Amino acid sequence: MTTLEDRPNTGLLVVDVQTGVVEGSPGRDTVVANIGRLVAKARQEGVAVVWVQHHSEDLEQGSDAWRIVPELDQRETEPLIGKTYGDSFEETELETVLSGLGIGRLIVVGAQTDACIRSTLHGALVRGYDATLVSDAHTTEDLTQWGAPPPEQVIAHTNLYWGDQTAPGRTAGTVATAEVEFQGA
Repeated sequence: MTTLEDRPNTGLLVVDVQTGVVEGSPGRDTVVANIGRLVAKARQEGVAVVWVQHHSEDLEQGSDAWRIVPELDQRETEPLIGKTYGDSFEETELETVLSGLGIGRLIVVGAQTDACIRSTLHGALVRGYDATLVSDAHTTEDLTQWGAPPPEQVIAHTNLYWGDQTAPGRTAGTVATAEVEFQGA
């Protein structure tokens, strides 16, 4: 499947599920609960959970807005990658961490759909990873005042187009929380 040699493992990549990022996002509580279920399932099955946490001028490190939402428990033993760009791979240690864990297949959840999620999915696929988006475990803020479609449409469109992504030797697609299979996929 993946074009990365010696990377048979799957990892759950939790992107930017931070208080200030998901606050007010449509379906926030459902999305966070779905992510929580996937984190618990991954841990139970011995699948690595890798966390990504964005920081910028508007999202200062150490601030309440910057923190992972309180409903989720990022364990000290689980990698936490700080980032400043949309693509979680850009100028971070993510590739090194995933390589060290033998991960070639990513299950991606988090925020924001039309920014960091899309960038990270594309970044993973072009770097050789299989990349699956969990269709009911990502969300985004309302940017309609700047001409964007409503958030529900952004989420639906991303699920639609990522479901048809392909690349030589790699898989992509979407799957609902209830259908996520970490092992043997």
